[in-house]
Amino acid sequence: SIFSFPFPAGNDVKEIFANARGGDQYRVLKIIIEDEQLTLGSTRKASKKWDQEYDSLVLPLLEDAVPCYILYRLDSTNNQGYEWILLAWSPDHSTEDLNLSGYKKYLTSQAAPLPLTAAEEELRQIKLNEVQTDISVDTKQQTLQGVAFPIHKDAAQALTHFKEKRVNYVQLEIDTEKEMIRLCNTEPTEIKDLPKRIPKDTPRYHFFLYKHSHEGDYLESTVFIYSMPGYKCSIRDRMLYSSCKNNLVDMVESELQIEIEKKLEIEDGSELTTDFLYGEVHPKQHAYKEQFAKPKGPAGKRGGRRITRPPGEGEEED
Repeated sequence: SIFSFPFPAGNDVKEIFANARGGDQYRVLKIIIEDEQLTLGSTRKASKKWDQEYDSLVLPLLEDAVPCYILYRLDSTNNQGYEWILLAWSPDHSTEDLNLSGYKKYLTSQAAPLPLTAAEEELRQIKLNEVQTDISVDTKQQTLQGVAFPIHKDAAQALTHFKEKRVNYVQLEIDTEKEMIRLCNTEPTEIKDLPKRIPKDTPRYHFFLYKHSHEGDYLESTVFIYSMPGYKCSIRDRMLYSSCKNNLVDMVESELQIEIEKKLEIEDGSELTTDFLYGEVHPKQHAYKEQFAKPKGPAGKRGGRRITRPPGEGEEED
C-alpha cells in the first residue's frame, strides 16, 4: 500500500484505490471514517492540469464538522505510477493552508536549506539586498487563479443591469452544493441601507453604485464589497469565498467592462458609513514638508545683531 492509515479500509476504498492507482481518470478521492473504518466519501474526475483545478475540487469537499482524508493526484509520475498528495483534514481554525497557495508554501518550506550560521545568514542577506530577487512561489498570477465557479444566469443578468444602471446594488452568494455563484438580491440601496444588507453570519459579495459629489463634481463610482464576518461563519465558507473573490472581480472588470473604483473587505455592516465610503474612494493626499527649526540662542540672553552687506564702491573687502 502506498499510504498508511490508522483504520482498516472498507471494500469500496480498496476498490477505488486499485482503480485509481492504475489509471488517470480520478483526480480526487475523499475518504471518511465511519464505524472505525475507512469509507469512500466521494470522487472527482480530472479535466485540467492538477494546479488549475486544485482549489475548485479540494475546497468544496471540506466540511466543518467532518474530518477526512483527501487524496489528490498530480500529473507527475514515478516508477510506481502517478504521484499523489495526501491531505489530512481535521477542522479547526488553523487549517486554511489546505488551498493551493498553502500547498505551494509547504513545498517551499520543505525545500528550504538547513539553518545558517550567523556569518552565513549575514552573507545571504547581503546578496539578497544586492540582487533584490523575489523567489516566492506565491506570485500574483497564481493567487489570481483561485476558484473559478460559474456564475448563474440570474447573477450575470443582474450584473449587466448594474452596468446599465438599471439597479444600483447587487448581492451575490456562493452555492456550495451546486458550486456556483448565485444572485441574492438587487434591492434599491442608499448608503444608509448598506449596513442592513450585510449578513452577520455568512460571507457575501456586494456591488454598490456609490452616488456622491467630490470637489464640485457629481460622481457614480462602483464599489465592490467583500463582507466576511470573521469566525461566525464556517471555515469552508471562508476558504471558498476568499478563493473565488479575485476571479469574480476579474471577470466583472474584464468581461463585463465594469470599472470598479474601490474594492473593500469588511467584517460588519456598521463599518459602511458615509464618511468611511467617501474616505476610501477619495483618500486624502498628505503632503509632508520637512521643516527645519531655527536654532535658539543662549537662554536668557540675546546675541548682538549682525548686518551683512556687500562692500560699496571704493571699499575693499577685508
